[in-house]
Amino acid sequence: MSTLAVEGLTVRYGRTTALHDLSLRVDEGRVVSLIGANGAGKTTTMRALSGLLRPAAGRILLDGADVAGWPAHRIAALGLRHVPEGRQIFAGLTVAENLDLGAWLGGKTAAARLKEEVLERFPRLSERLGQLAGSMSGGEQQMLAIGRALMGAPALLLLDEPSMGLAPLFIEEIFAIIAALKREGRTILLVEQNASAALEVADFAYVLEQGRIVLSGPAATVAHDPAVAAAYLGG
Repeated sequence: MSTLAVEGLTVRYGRTTALHDLSLRVDEGRVVSLIGANGAGKTTTMRALSGLLRPAAGRILLDGADVAGWPAHRIAALGLRHVPEGRQIFAGLTVAENLDLGAWLGGKTAAARLKEEVLERFPRLSERLGQLAGSMSGGEQQMLAIGRALMGAPALLLLDEPSMGLAPLFIEEIFAIIAALKREGRTILLVEQNASAALEVADFAYVLEQGRIVLSGPAATVAHDPAVAAAYLGG
């Protein structure tokens, strides 16, 4: 079963084409990584998938429904949750309030259960429920952003640059969290400049250059490609 199938996705900013006929798939229970340099189109891809950008062409099939061009809230209602680049938490709200906003589509009973699960996964958040989110460290804010997404019980989780700007210790923690989600059978599309860590945790990978997929395959195979090693792994 394919949770997500993208076919011929094209996105333009005015006269500039950011994505050219992009196709990819994310099967249920798999972690798929999208790697590439700055400006390759990774974040544009994620924003198009979650409804924050309207594609110029192509199909975005989420469990068989073509959601291309749908508003973000309708796509979210199908179970897609997007943890955006830069986290975009609500800095002036508390940790608890940020988490509660993640459960806006569910009932109170489900929200209480999900919050308990999130706080068990992120003990740091449990200790800071009344703290303003903007006063936390970058790593803690990233945990909050992921926790907020998990409050929606996602069928598909989009993680956009989760390690960006974090100290090495927090990077290790974030990837340990992603690995734990993988073991649980979560379906994840991961965009990440830390290609080595991304390929290590992923099942399958795509390499994006200048808005085009130039290579795809099992993550271990992509990691051993000489061009990928030279460009992204320091090899």
